[in-house]
Amino acid sequence: MDLIPEEIRARLLANGKERDRDHMPVVKLFCPFSAATWLLTELDPDDPDRIAFGLCDLGFGCPELGSVDLTELQSVRGPGGLAVERDLYFRPRFPLSIYAEAARRQGSIIEATSFLTAIAAEAGVAPAATDTAG
Repeated sequence: MDLIPEEIRARLLANGKERDRDHMPVVKLFCPFSAATWLLTELDPDDPDRIAFGLCDLGFGCPELGSVDLTELQSVRGPGGLAVERDLYFRPRFPLSIYAEAARRQGSIIEATSFLTAIAAEAGVAPAATDTAG
């Protein structure tokens, strides 16, 4: 599976050129053999083939905002040759800051899902109605 197809890459790169905004996640990547999950919002315009930014959770209870090397993600292999995958059904509902706060409080992107609406309400952020693929 292509982790970052061209249409997603274009959106990530456009967001990377506007780094001062709280972007909605564009793509969710996950490791099917662990709890590692990434919600990516942008590509580094200076290294768009390699460096992405977003909420990174390696499954150790301390998700954080930061950069990830896409080359490394594509090289990860688990049992039976399983690789990092793109969540084809992910639809972002909030800006990255809301996902980050919920994940910080819960210690996991996965565990934070049910708390997103409450965290957004505290911050005065309404969920977005999106119909774009992530």
